[in-house]
Amino acid sequence: MAADARAVMTRPAGEPRPPVGGAGPVYPFALPRLDHLAWQEHPHPDGFLLGGPSYVPGVSGLTAWSCLAPALAPDNSAVAFVSDHDGSPRVWIRPLLGTGEEWVVDTGPQPVVDVSWAPTGAHLAVLVAPGGGEHTQVWTVQPHGGDLRLLAAPDGGSASLVRWTARGETVLVTETSADGVSRAVLVDAVTGGRQIIAAGPLLRPVAISRDHARMLLRRGPRGRRRMYVVDLRSEALGGHEPSGERLLLPGLPGSTDDGALSPDGRTAYLVSDAGRDRAALLAVHQGAEAVVLAERRDAELDRFALSADGRRALLVWNAHGRSELDVMDLERGRLRHLPPPPADVVTSARIGWDGALAALAAECPQEPSHVVLCDLDQGRYRYAAGAGRLPTAAGAELVRFPARDGLELAAWLYRPPHAQGPAPYVLFLHGGPEDQERPAFNPLYQSLLAAGIGVFAPNVRGSGGYGRAFRQADDRELRFRAIDDVADCAAELARIGAGDPSRLACMGWSYGGYLTLATLVTHPGLFRAGVTVSGIADFETFYARTEPWIAAAAVGEYGHPDTDRHLLRALSPLRALDRLTAPLLVVHGAQDTNVPLYEAEQVIAAAAALGLPCESLVFDDEGHEIRRIANRVSYVTRVTDWLSAHLHPHR
Repeated sequence: MAADARAVMTRPAGEPRPPVGGAGPVYPFALPRLDHLAWQEHPHPDGFLLGGPSYVPGVSGLTAWSCLAPALAPDNSAVAFVSDHDGSPRVWIRPLLGTGEEWVVDTGPQPVVDVSWAPTGAHLAVLVAPGGGEHTQVWTVQPHGGDLRLLAAPDGGSASLVRWTARGETVLVTETSADGVSRAVLVDAVTGGRQIIAAGPLLRPVAISRDHARMLLRRGPRGRRRMYVVDLRSEALGGHEPSGERLLLPGLPGSTDDGALSPDGRTAYLVSDAGRDRAALLAVHQGAEAVVLAERRDAELDRFALSADGRRALLVWNAHGRSELDVMDLERGRLRHLPPPPADVVTSARIGWDGALAALAAECPQEPSHVVLCDLDQGRYRYAAGAGRLPTAAGAELVRFPARDGLELAAWLYRPPHAQGPAPYVLFLHGGPEDQERPAFNPLYQSLLAAGIGVFAPNVRGSGGYGRAFRQADDRELRFRAIDDVADCAAELARIGAGDPSRLACMGWSYGGYLTLATLVTHPGLFRAGVTVSGIADFETFYARTEPWIAAAAVGEYGHPDTDRHLLRALSPLRALDRLTAPLLVVHGAQDTNVPLYEAEQVIAAAAALGLPCESLVFDDEGHEIRRIANRVSYVTRVTDWLSAHLHPHR
């Protein structure tokens, strides 16, 4: 097989495959045939099959709504998803059979983040973000509304939805208290009964067997996560710490971020870069050694979904930012490549309860996130819900170039239409830092392009998607090199003749907001304006005020607030704000507990004391992200106007 082949099966010759085990679910109803879902006979211009409109006239990038986190009904008769179609993220359901209209499920006024359908079909589990903040709650509700119940919401903490367990109507959730201690909890959606099955810092349950006898449990901070199989039958009576805990992939450097269990709990499937540079799919059967089921030298395994019967898996690869899909027959160990997905980036992938159909959320620069169904047997796609493509939206070009120390960087270049010669550009820096800039839909980018401002969105060192070595290339003292990467991005824009060096701005969100501030004070005069969104300004105050679990997870990347105090002070842009020369716009959500509002307040106060031009935009009903369309419109409009004023001074 060629070095750049779509996938590499790496099980040694003669080594037995791990058994699947466990029978499939028993449904109290007949599942509809897939051909009843009206797969279209005529292909979409981009090569996939649609059941809806290709383009929607009159919808702008600013107001285009999105569809996220789709989940199929157990009988494939409908799909539930989260959409901000009417202004705020809520649960919508669209029938897939017949001609029925879609409807909104009433879960109250608070924004919804995720939704999942119970195997009985009787309830939905919904993740809600009160006030738009980060302290989420888990609720259940009937698909047509009613019987709305709060299942998990610790005082001062946060709860997250993991999955239905395929046993009755039991939900596996994580609860994190205000002091940073997490608990894995089984909750009966009907009776409200609760069972705590694990507890500890930086802990998250990942999967549980159908008989609730074994659990896959993740521990540790990002970048150094470890996965364990827990025998819940050996749990000490009345205690919260299971005694039968076995570490998987021991002694290997790297991180195991996701996984699944076979229905009988005997085989653990892991998405891990432990012992390798790029995340691959591994399997561990009971006490046996790990077996590599699929890996690629040119891509990382981004998402993995296991069918309810444990016989089939859907693999979503991240290949230079774009998504590619495979289906694996786990009984035979066979990998089959699917046709290209309907958009560049697949952000969610779930296999339906019957194992034949998958629901995807997909997007690209020209189309907001939408719901697509995939027939896993035939490799066909069908449009299910979404706003449609924007005919005026611009696409992205992948640019690769070396940093000053020779490390290869990559960026997505969005050229302003009708630009004659070097144009004004904005460097946009993503969060994380281990997030990744990908060719997804971004209303801000489209608004800037319409205003004649190009966008250069790089993946500087520390970004995800390019292997473990690249992701760790900015840890601690190496952070200064990531700051220099931003300056090298500005130089690359000038080198390729796209950007006017005298009309460049820098902005970013979360970690990207920090990196923007750090670059502006480290390389003063390089940018004409800056925008920081939800960014860290001072690591001392960040560690003191952020969520305890975030502080614990950040130590390996930035440094310890006690033992690395001098390093953190040197990395904190607030302590060098007197070097700032560019006008600054500070954007933040008042409900943000990841990067508290105090970080923005310090920058605003320090800029005022120094007499520096600084403006602010604070959303009282948002947290670390901007979830509501009205707020998004305000944000995009304000940022576009601000940057236009500084990059088009003579207009």
